[in-house]
Amino acid sequence: MKAYTADNIRNISLLGHSSSGKTTFTEGALFATGVTSRQGRVEDKNTVSDFDKEEMSRGVSIGTSVIPVEYNNIKYNILDTPGYFDFIAEMYGAKRVSDGSVIIIDAQAGVEVGTEKAWNNVEKYNTPRLIFLNKMDKENVKFEKVYQLIKQKLGDKVIPFTIPIGDGDEFKGCYDVLDKKYHKFDGPDGVVEDAPQELIDKCQKYISALNEIVAESDEELMEKYFADEPFTQEEFIRGIKSAVASGELCPLFIGVATKGIGVKRILDAVMRYIPSPKDHPIQKGIWDEQIIERTTDVNDKFSAVVFKTIVDPFVGKLSLFKVLSGKITKNTVLYNSGKDKTEKMGGLFYLRGKTQIDTDEITAGDIGAMSKLQYTETGDTLCDEDNPIVYEPLRYPKPTLFMAVYPKKQGDEDKMAQSLYKLHDEDPSFVIERNSETKELLIGGQGNMQLQVIQDKLLNRFGVDVELKNPKIAYRETITKVASVQGKHKKQSGGAGQYGDVWIRFEPCDEDFIFDEEVFGGAVPKNYFPAVEKGLRESIEHGILAGYPVVHMKAVLYDGSYHDVDSNEVSFKIAAQLAFKKGMEEAAPVLLEPIVKAEISIPEEYLGDVMGDMNKRRGRILGMEQQRDGSQKIIAEAPHAEMFEYAIDLRAMTQSRGSFEMEFVRYEQVPQEIAKKIKEASENN
Repeated sequence: MKAYTADNIRNISLLGHSSSGKTTFTEGALFATGVTSRQGRVEDKNTVSDFDKEEMSRGVSIGTSVIPVEYNNIKYNILDTPGYFDFIAEMYGAKRVSDGSVIIIDAQAGVEVGTEKAWNNVEKYNTPRLIFLNKMDKENVKFEKVYQLIKQKLGDKVIPFTIPIGDGDEFKGCYDVLDKKYHKFDGPDGVVEDAPQELIDKCQKYISALNEIVAESDEELMEKYFADEPFTQEEFIRGIKSAVASGELCPLFIGVATKGIGVKRILDAVMRYIPSPKDHPIQKGIWDEQIIERTTDVNDKFSAVVFKTIVDPFVGKLSLFKVLSGKITKNTVLYNSGKDKTEKMGGLFYLRGKTQIDTDEITAGDIGAMSKLQYTETGDTLCDEDNPIVYEPLRYPKPTLFMAVYPKKQGDEDKMAQSLYKLHDEDPSFVIERNSETKELLIGGQGNMQLQVIQDKLLNRFGVDVELKNPKIAYRETITKVASVQGKHKKQSGGAGQYGDVWIRFEPCDEDFIFDEEVFGGAVPKNYFPAVEKGLRESIEHGILAGYPVVHMKAVLYDGSYHDVDSNEVSFKIAAQLAFKKGMEEAAPVLLEPIVKAEISIPEEYLGDVMGDMNKRRGRILGMEQQRDGSQKIIAEAPHAEMFEYAIDLRAMTQSRGSFEMEFVRYEQVPQEIAKKIKEASENN
């Protein structure tokens, strides 16, 4: 594969709902441009994009694949992203290095949740985008009906550039709105014919809409528009390109990816309307608290950003990157500016799926891969050590589902932990946490499929069989009354005896634990006070109800007695522990549970269901806020024990349109009937 300059490169991310046809589109592009001699099928598990074992077994993409193809002297780096919501972080990496997006829509299914999420993302960042309306040959597909639904959901900026001739299984060609030609499909390329006048007249409404958008792209063109002067072809195309680049226009194309129909037309449209890396010449980063600029120019100083990492036990670690300035060769000395480390690459190549295509250099604007980087992770910047820069790192959504992970085989704990951290290099969107209190290792992600994939990868790649469980709840115990008790330890069995006697008042307080003394007249010598406090601090680690830590307790040592010979620190420590047990029993102990605050964003139509569900979880609605996009944000508090699988349940309730963030706020008393079950469970363990 030859080297291309930035103006002849297009980096595009494929977005859309799961199973809309993104991977099939890449297969169509590979076949149409002569890379493959036969178009692969997801069902046959032979696609270039979905090469991972987990992808083939599930029939869906779980990671972004880079598929470079060459067509009409343009190199297209197609980034095939997963449509399943658990792997949305993969889209973040792809969007970071793409200059535009193609949203794939299943014409039979219409605007699905994944379509909406993709659209909201490109709208948020004003990403240049096209729509490919796929599966036009499916039964009962009516173009006008689907298009009206698209306009209703996504807005008037979506305008057809091609419309079908025949609907559903009668689909036999398309009409190009701009060149006014009828393309009859006879294979991927088709036969071009002059369109009948009635078809041209039918599409005049789309030309009128485009004229308005073109006029708004430039003041001079606006004046021509209001003066009823026609645009020249050059002005018209320039206005369209400007509107697409700004996100004000989204051309819609139709086709059938499984047959390669419409794929080349999308490549042509990407070449014409989606900006090249050269159209974004300035790259901004920081160094030493100063803003640094680099240009998308082969002659500038080298800099690149790593957007994806692939970890394979046999191949090793592969780092996928985009060169933002300068160029990289096999002899380039790499400096990881964020980690202040020098790296040495093992190999430099283009990556097409899992196939490595060796190259001597990769220039500004292009995407490549290198192997065996020791320190570099996803999101890191690589650059020239003498001209350092750090680009903004990738930011991922917070995990919403946590599970405890346990090895099935005894002795696999260390191997499991090491393998998890290797997988984290590949997918930084999941987190690994050790709960110091429950002693559990937790993994957190966006949903149950993401965690199941991690579980399967541990087994298939690293030979570690694990099980996932709901995490243990970090309950607490406390007291609700004041109790004054005696703790007396006396042991006399020949030789030196033991004697410690304390009177301690236990009372509720706001802090976790307070130890104080009010001893008069030396009833307990001061040198034994630390032993009493130590005995109490050890005791509060395990309460008497279910063995959970005790909080919000104040212990005041106010009296006691000692023996000149037999008293010692150990005796007073034991006496304090005896007093603690008695004091807990008499001070009306209760269990406390962690309460979390959740901010839940949902479309308004799901408001009743989500609020009703929150009440079933013993939750409290604190308030609601109307969002700019018309959605509602519910602010609620609920016991943590009721929220473990909320990510799964909210997705089911809202057809995956809802999202939430959650944080711990405080502890509250557990209702009596639930506390009884917790005590019984602790006794059985």
